[in-house]
Amino acid sequence: MRVAVIGGGAAGLTSARHVSAQGIPCDVYEMASELGGTWVYTDFVGKDKYGYPVHTAMYQGLRTNLPKEIMGFPDFPIPEQTESFLSQENILGFLNLYADHFNLRELVKFNEMVIEVRPLGEKWQIKSINKPMKQESVNVYDVVMVCSGHYNTPVVPNIPGQDKFKGTAVHCHQYRSVEPYKNQTVLVIGAGPSGLDIALQVASVAKSVVISHHVVKREIKGDYPKNVTKKPEVHRIKGEKEVEFVDGSCCSFDSIVYCTGYKYSFPFLHESCGVIVEDKLVQPLYKHMVHIERPSLCFIGIPFYVCAFQMFDLQARFYCQYLNGSMILPSKDMMRKDTEEDMKKRRAKGYMKQQMHLLGHYQQEYFEDLAAVANITSIAPVISKIWSACDERFYGDLVNFRNDKYRIVNNDTFVKI
Repeated sequence: MRVAVIGGGAAGLTSARHVSAQGIPCDVYEMASELGGTWVYTDFVGKDKYGYPVHTAMYQGLRTNLPKEIMGFPDFPIPEQTESFLSQENILGFLNLYADHFNLRELVKFNEMVIEVRPLGEKWQIKSINKPMKQESVNVYDVVMVCSGHYNTPVVPNIPGQDKFKGTAVHCHQYRSVEPYKNQTVLVIGAGPSGLDIALQVASVAKSVVISHHVVKREIKGDYPKNVTKKPEVHRIKGEKEVEFVDGSCCSFDSIVYCTGYKYSFPFLHESCGVIVEDKLVQPLYKHMVHIERPSLCFIGIPFYVCAFQMFDLQARFYCQYLNGSMILPSKDMMRKDTEEDMKKRRAKGYMKQQMHLLGHYQQEYFEDLAAVANITSIAPVISKIWSACDERFYGDLVNFRNDKYRIVNNDTFVKI
């Protein structure tokens, strides 16, 4: 058996670690020149120095939204240090520490971009290109684990009059630093974690910042800087720099930053793979992971709004139970039924189609389910409990929540120091 892991970020590294621990040959395809995936910073936007798409959306000055206490792997925590909320450099260093501890670097094909995956009988054919050499290769594997993340294909809303705007307009995937926004009037569209973080960053140098967002059920509180205001959704762009909001108010802006999210995208998967992506729903997947029709194709990291690194590790261990024969998957009909029942429960909670992979406050249920089905150790409940506490703090005190410090007492209990 040979396994291909697509992506050398956190999901790909933990997948490679657990696959190789089974004694199964494993290749990791990483399109960048280093490990870390979305945690790698580069000044390049759009295209890299070889002319290929830049994968990472990392920007200068980023600090994590979750504390280090829940950002490590279950049996490989982030080393102790003073702060709970770490920098991008800290997390990237941790991922490299993890890779070296488990001797994963030797498995990685760096600067190797997968351009096509297609079925070849019961196997998989992977076509890739070495970016510096512009040289294509074809390899055949028994199993493919897709660990390519979902922060690489931006969603930009279609706003009437968009083409009239004469200032600078970028998606946050292209945002790198506050420098271009000095003394400017800036509109940030989108009030998710990235939008709010970028708005606060930019406010430190800009003349003024307006955050435009949907009306949401949960108000995001905090002592915003005086030069930051909130507005409802954008109605249209009226002129070269004038923007009209749905409440009828108008403002003039030098720059717009779209923090409007990303969509799942797997451009390397040939249509014969039978993977359908529609409104942020990836199908047909069992447990948000395993291709029901072709179980030798697996996706690690599809669910969002979670303790990501912890979940990646659990998913990888779940799938390895299938690979080593310790777990037999249900029939295709049973897997389809399980998936439909899961979606039915989500719809009953009011989730829309694009939220079918959202876990949030229900993530521990998912963790326990995977662990029970595969007969493996689950994620300690304290991890999800800290996640929920941080989520409340994020919405309750956006400006200061990263000053909090946490300590895990045991598998069920934590304290905030």
